[in-house]
Amino acid sequence: MSRIGKLPIDVPTGVTITVDSDVISVKGPKGELTVPHLSDVTVTLEGAQAIVTRKDDQRIAKAQHGLQRALLNNAVIGVVSGYEKKLEVNGVGFRVNGGGKEIEMLLGFSHPVKYTAKDGINLTVDKMNITVSGIDKQAVGQTAAEIRSIKKPEPYKGKGIKYADEVVRRKAGKAGK
Repeated sequence: MSRIGKLPIDVPTGVTITVDSDVISVKGPKGELTVPHLSDVTVTLEGAQAIVTRKDDQRIAKAQHGLQRALLNNAVIGVVSGYEKKLEVNGVGFRVNGGGKEIEMLLGFSHPVKYTAKDGINLTVDKMNITVSGIDKQAVGQTAAEIRSIKKPEPYKGKGIKYADEVVRRKAGKAGK
């Protein structure tokens, strides 16, 4: 039995879950998300809880059991409170401007770098910090990873874009004689 899959999902008030044959819709105060309904599991609503059970004990059903529960739980949390990732920009002369859907960054390249977020993602800039927020956990993480990949932190001076909780291992520079 999957340790994650067997846990029930608490559905807060104001959140409605609709189970169809191919998708599961989750509506809440922040918006609406759809989750694919995997073939070898069933989702049942019992009161204020959603329970995911698998149809048999085949290998694919066991794999989909925990996955379906995690995807559905992430959707419920997203429509209630949302997700956010914080990024820090470090470097002399580096700047970040903008907000909303588009930011412009000066990162030591010969040109400014513009990044436009997808629908449902909001970018907030506060000095040298970028906050990526939205209701879809996967989209928030993907957007943060794409912004970080523009200029990854380097190990000698720590210049670049890093996650707020990321620790960059520093290396010693050249050894003098």
